[in-house]
Formats: sequence, C-alpha cells, structure tokens
Amino acid sequence: MKYSFCVKNNIPDTCCMEIFRQVHEMYTEVSMMEETDQDKRQKQEQYEQYVKSVTPTHNLGLQMLKAFITGGIICCIGQFILNYAGSLGLDKQTAGSWCSLILVLLSVILTGFNIYPKIVKWGGAGALVPITGFANSVAAPAIEYKAEGQVFGIGCKIFTIAGPVILYGIFASWLLGVIYWIGKCFGVF
Repeated sequence: MKYSFCVKNNIPDTCCMEIFRQVHEMYTEVSMMEETDQDKRQKQEQYEQYVKSVTPTHNLGLQMLKAFITGGIICCIGQFILNYAGSLGLDKQTAGSWCSLILVLLSVILTGFNIYPKIVKWGGAGALVPITGFANSVAAPAIEYKAEGQVFGIGCKIFTIAGPVILYGIFASWLLGVIYWIGKCFGVF
C-alpha cells in the first residue's frame, strides 16, 4: 500500500524506494534552504540594526559651525602674525612669507605633539583647508612611518597625502602658464 504509485505504474520496489528516498532528500534540502534564507534575512536585519546603532549621527549645522570657528581662529592667528610682521617694518610680501612660514611651523610642531589631529577631529575642514592642514598632511605620515626607517618609512610615505596635491598643483600651473603664453602670443592678454 505504501508504494501504490509504484504498483500502478509497474515500477520495481527497489527503484520505487530509491525514487522516494531522492524525493525525500530533495524536500529536506529545499526546506533547509528556506531556513537558511530566513536565517540570512534575520542576520542581515541584525547587521543593519547593529550598523545603525554604531554609526554616529552628525549634526551638519554644528559641524559647519565648528569648521567656521576653527578656520576663523587659524586665520585670526595668521592675520595677527601678518600685522605684527608689518609693524616691524616688513613689506606685505615678506610679511606674508613669514606668516606662512610660522603657520606651517606651528602646524608641524602641533602635529608632532599630537595636538593638531585633535584640532582636526573637532574642527573638521576648518583645520584642513588652510596651509596648516597641508603642513599637517606632510608631517603626520613622516611621524607615523618613522619606525619603518628613513627610506622605506619616511621617504616612501611622507607625500602619500600631499603628493597628489603637489602634482596636480604643478600640472595646473604649467597648463595655465601655457594657456597664458599662447594668449600673449595672439594678443589676447
């Protein structure tokens, strides 16, 4: 009675048992696959909840205010240096050079004492955009990779952040110089 399908269709018992066994295995695999899909969905939902709980939320207005304050303070320090150098009798160009030099020096010193990265973390782009951020981008890799040696550490890694800026800055200057030269030749400029 158990194999009535097999008897009706003249299928031998051993063959019929094998067919039922294979059908049962397929059914078991399908039900296991459905469970694993449910497990996958559940794990995906748990992961999404975890990511949501761990990801910090940012207040755009507050970040912009912090960047404005940080950049403003750096610019005020620069203006103070510029005014002080001017009061010492230096012309504008020389005072500007001294201002840039002092700001870069301060940035490198603060990076060396691990203070500038804290300023960057608080002030964001306000600390990265001025010339001090460029100095930090050169000094930080030099300090970080010092342990790997002079050549493979400092030498190879010092311009990892600032290198593209220097490269494209020089290329853009060259390109604009060629455009200006061609314009001069044709009387445009």
